[in-house]
Amino acid sequence: MGPTSFLRSRLDTKSPEYVQNLAAMEALWAEVDQLMASVPSIGGQRYVDRHRQRGKLLVRERVEAILDPGSPFLELSPLAAWGTTDPVGAGVVTGIGMVEGVLCGITGSDMTYKGGSANPSTLTKTLRFYDIVRANRLPVIVLNEAAGADLPRQADIFVPGGAQFRYLTELSKAGIPSITVGFGPATAGGAYIPGMSDYTVFVEGRAMTYLGGPPLVKMAIDEVVDEETLGGAEMHARVSGLADYLAVDERDGLRRAREVINHLGWKRPGPGLARASQAPRYDPSELIGCASADVRVPFDVREVLARLLDQSAFEEFKELYGDKLVCGWGSVHGFDVGIIANNGILFSEEAAKGAQFIQLCNRSNTPIIFVHNITGFMVGSKAERGGIIRNGSKLINAVSNSEVPHLNLLVGASYGAGNYGMSGRAYDPRFAFSWPNHRIAVMGPKQLAGVMDIIARASAERRGIEVTPELEELLVAQTSQLEQQVEHESTALYATGRMWDDGIIHPNDSRTVLGIALAAVHSNTIAGAESYGVWRH
Repeated sequence: MGPTSFLRSRLDTKSPEYVQNLAAMEALWAEVDQLMASVPSIGGQRYVDRHRQRGKLLVRERVEAILDPGSPFLELSPLAAWGTTDPVGAGVVTGIGMVEGVLCGITGSDMTYKGGSANPSTLTKTLRFYDIVRANRLPVIVLNEAAGADLPRQADIFVPGGAQFRYLTELSKAGIPSITVGFGPATAGGAYIPGMSDYTVFVEGRAMTYLGGPPLVKMAIDEVVDEETLGGAEMHARVSGLADYLAVDERDGLRRAREVINHLGWKRPGPGLARASQAPRYDPSELIGCASADVRVPFDVREVLARLLDQSAFEEFKELYGDKLVCGWGSVHGFDVGIIANNGILFSEEAAKGAQFIQLCNRSNTPIIFVHNITGFMVGSKAERGGIIRNGSKLINAVSNSEVPHLNLLVGASYGAGNYGMSGRAYDPRFAFSWPNHRIAVMGPKQLAGVMDIIARASAERRGIEVTPELEELLVAQTSQLEQQVEHESTALYATGRMWDDGIIHPNDSRTVLGIALAAVHSNTIAGAESYGVWRH
């Protein structure tokens, strides 16, 4: 039957407060949107033009061509490497989409940036992609055209880079199929991607796969050989046997990959939809104004839930106890979920309530969505006497040992151990998506800078150093500088650039994104934990 209680929204979308907050949120999203728009041409228009002149599709065009017509593509970590020396997007596309009615993981290199060569961020993003497809049992399609490692940075890539080949073989052992479509060169280590895939499609006259190209062969064994003879598509189809299918052009290669997916007869072992998807009673387009653009301003997370959940139906658990943590059951696009959402700081009661709710979700094999807006666990003598460490540890124990899928939606702050108690990235959630107002750090910038200022002054006092006007000025300057640094390092863009999440999403797209993520989760079995670590009662 599902929940029969319905959330009631008290949000006044015509109020000055809402309108002002909406404008601030839209400004935050505009910055993200502008960055995302730049990613497809990150290699520069010159190289985009060169790619097209060669009759080649761009990587996102290849993705679009292989997807079922009209179906969405959930791109993962589109702004990976933002704020680093690597290109925004890390020079690779990863994501989830429907091919022949089968939800698949899809990845492909962007050949317009350094010939598709891999940098350290490429590797981090790629390994996260393989984590996702393995955990959710998604067939993998690799749109392969890459120049191997960015050689001047090989020291940061070579040793950990071998993991992607291990992943492919482990996927195969687990019965998760992988299909590589070769559109161009696959050199050195990159040659092992088709070699370790279950199926390979090579585009005639384009795919070139070899451990060492003509220059290396000349240097190593003094053999002079052209690329086609050494590792061309037709040679691999007729002689070496590396190519399973020979395509006449790029679109034919994509068609053949779709045929492979079609013949798999792929079955999803998850329980699937529990009920028909029904729209919320409140408009999801209002989500962008629900959360505070300034995470220091509180808001009721139920307003978010009312626009996420099917029919806005929510069976709230322990509503009157530990009310700063909102727990309960609902559904998103027909998938049953447990919800753990923050309405402020975590006290002992909230921690104990959350631990019990996680156990219940595991008992009923129900995935959990954690909706973050948390400043951390309560501090102070009253909290310590009330068992905040004991109960906080209980919550983290439950999160750590829970075996149902966890999904994170970060709609505000995620500070301190509160991030851990809400199944933050260190606790291996299946997916984590943030809103543009999201902030993440060990604590708020002002609090952290203030703590360091207090420590510095106490240290000076212990050493008998007088706080002169000059020293006072220095301490104030240091505090201000630290606050600015932490403010920068806690932003949503900084976090997504370092791949602490799987992407910043437009708040209004949250239901769609969660629906796709839940569909992926149900591509694998869902079974809860039967035991936990020791905790104090």
